[in-house]
Amino acid sequence: MTALAESAAALQPALVDLRRRLHRTPEVGLQLPETQGAVLHAIDGLGLELTTYDDFSGAAFVLHGAEPGPVVLLRADMDALPITEDTGVDFAFDGPRMHACGHDLHMTMLVGAAHLLCERRSSLRGSVVFMFQPGEEGYFGARHMIDAGVLTAAGRKADAAYALHVAPALLRRGVVATRPGPLLASVDRLHVVVRGASGHGARPHLARDPIPVAAEIVTALHTTVTRQFDIFDPVVISVGLFEAGAAHNVIADSARIDATMRSFSLAARERLADVTVRLCRGIAEAHGLRADVSVERQYPATVNDAEAAARFERVAAGLFGAGNVETFDHPLPGAEDFSFVLEEVPGAMAFLGVCVPERDPATAPYNHSSNALHDDAMLADGATLLAAMALDHLDA
Repeated sequence: MTALAESAAALQPALVDLRRRLHRTPEVGLQLPETQGAVLHAIDGLGLELTTYDDFSGAAFVLHGAEPGPVVLLRADMDALPITEDTGVDFAFDGPRMHACGHDLHMTMLVGAAHLLCERRSSLRGSVVFMFQPGEEGYFGARHMIDAGVLTAAGRKADAAYALHVAPALLRRGVVATRPGPLLASVDRLHVVVRGASGHGARPHLARDPIPVAAEIVTALHTTVTRQFDIFDPVVISVGLFEAGAAHNVIADSARIDATMRSFSLAARERLADVTVRLCRGIAEAHGLRADVSVERQYPATVNDAEAAARFERVAAGLFGAGNVETFDHPLPGAEDFSFVLEEVPGAMAFLGVCVPERDPATAPYNHSSNALHDDAMLADGATLLAAMALDHLDA
C-alpha cells in the first residue's frame, strides 16, 4: 500500500488542477456536458472501455485485469447544486451553481483511482468499473445508469460496489468513517393540498378556511413522529413549504404543504407513508374540508453490507492508521442515490473528512452550504483509498 500512496502523491498536482477546473464549471442535473468532457479528457489514454449515454451525461469506464476474477464497481457523482457560492475562493463559479456537496472531489478521486489501478493492470485479477453518474442531487442519476446497464458494464454483474463521500465538517481532516447496515436515510416527499372555499376575511363562517386546518396538519405531523414510531427505528418529518393566500383580508381557497420524510428501515418507510396520508386526510375531513395527499418516493436508505463496511475500515486503517478510522454510532439523516446501487449489489459507502485546516469540523459549514469548503489536499488520499478498496477486493 505504501507504493500505492507514493503513486497517488505524484498525481496530486494534476488532481488539484482537475478538481479546480471542475469546481469552476459546475452543472446541475442530468445534462453535464462540460463536466463529462473534463472527465473523459482526464481518463483519455488509459485504454479503458468507455460507455456513454444518449439521454444523460454519465460515463462508465471498464478496466480488465490480466486475469479473470471478480468485478468491482467504484462510483463518483458529477452534478452540482443550484447555490451561489460564498466561500471567496478564486476558483469559484460566478453564478447560481456550486459544487457544494464535494462531487468535484469525488470525480477527481475516482479519476486518480483509475490512473493508479491502470498502472497495476498487469497484476490485476478481475475487472473494475468506474461509474461517473450525473443527477445525484434529486435526479435519480444512479437509477438511470442502472437501467442503462452500468452494473453489467464489465460483461457480467458487479460483485461489489464502493463509494467515498467527502465531509467538510463532522469529521476531522483525514478521518474515514462508515458503519455496517443503514448509513443514510431514505427520503420521500409528502405533498398536501388542503381544499377549502374562499371568502371575505370579515365573514369566515361563510367560507371554509384551509389555513388553520393546514396548520393543524403541520402540528400533527410533528406529533405523530413521537407517538406512532419506535424511537429505536427513527423517522424524521420536516415541513419545508407552507403556502396559502394572496391578501390579508381574503380567506384562501387552498393551502399547500410540502414536507421531507426520512427513515432508516423499509418497515418505517412504508408505515410513514401510510400514517401521514391518513392523518392529513382525516384532519381535513374532520373540519369539513378535503385534502389531496400524495407521497413521492425518492431515494431508499443507503444500507452498507457488513463485510464491505468492515473492508473499508480495515483498508483505511492500513493506509492512514487505526486512529484515523471511526465507526458511526448511528445512521446519518441525509440521503444518497448510491442507495440504488446497494439495493442491487453488496457494497458500502464511507465518508472522508476534508475539513480545511483553518476551520473546526465541529462548527464548519457542512455540505450543501454556500460556505462549504473542501480541502483538495486530500485528493490523493481519496484516490488511494478507492484504488486500495478495489485491489483488496480483487486480491481476496
